[in-house]
Amino acid sequence: MKDYSTITFDITDGVAVLRLNRADKMNALSTQMRAEITDAAREAGRRAHVLVITGDGRAFCSGQDLGDGGSAASLDIERVLREEYVPMLRAIMECPVPTISAVNGAAAGAGANLALAADVVIATQSAVFLQAFTRIGLIPDAGGTYWLPRQMGAAKAMGAALFAEPISAQQASDWGMIWEAVPDAEFDAHWRARAAHLAKGPMQAYAHLKSAIRGSWDNSLEAQLELEAKLQGECGKSRDFKEGVVAFMEKRSPQFEGR
Repeated sequence: MKDYSTITFDITDGVAVLRLNRADKMNALSTQMRAEITDAAREAGRRAHVLVITGDGRAFCSGQDLGDGGSAASLDIERVLREEYVPMLRAIMECPVPTISAVNGAAAGAGANLALAADVVIATQSAVFLQAFTRIGLIPDAGGTYWLPRQMGAAKAMGAALFAEPISAQQASDWGMIWEAVPDAEFDAHWRARAAHLAKGPMQAYAHLKSAIRGSWDNSLEAQLELEAKLQGECGKSRDFKEGVVAFMEKRSPQFEGR
């Protein structure tokens, strides 16, 4: 396993846990951290059955480290977004295995949108999501203008971006921005159980359903039905499908092969 300086990364029983590890900076995103997240997410796609991204300390991620590499005024934001954020977000979004953001605390700015890049977002009830960009004269980035209207609707997305007010985990769940908010005391055990469940599932089906759902945003109904037929045909030829049917008939839990 590689040694990282801004994250920790471990794979156990098919579950890769990528933990942001700059608690003293509220896990603010530096150039080094973005590179390490990108590398670890790709590694998880090659070696794990599920990837979980979470944070160390009281925050999930406070967003861009404005002091990284000099002053905020000297930051070339366009370059950083194109050369550092895009590869990181693509590594997460295009990861062939299910991805979970386990949001353990505040997720602000680019940190909130890093969380939303995962397939599923599970947050502790004390967590908050904050599109803080307009507070410093910016617009939501790191995929925020893409994820927010798709996950919570245009009206909520516009309000969240314009007012830059904290959104509680429960609000985020009620609005469809995230999958679920769970009590703080149960959070760690809960996301681990969710990850363990996915790690035992049909990996080919997971990869194909991710492709189908993400592809649907740009497809016509006709194109989407064609994509479904193609991907379902491939799933139908898999050993996991045969095992799933046999297990259903025998009234037992399926034992999927995974990779």
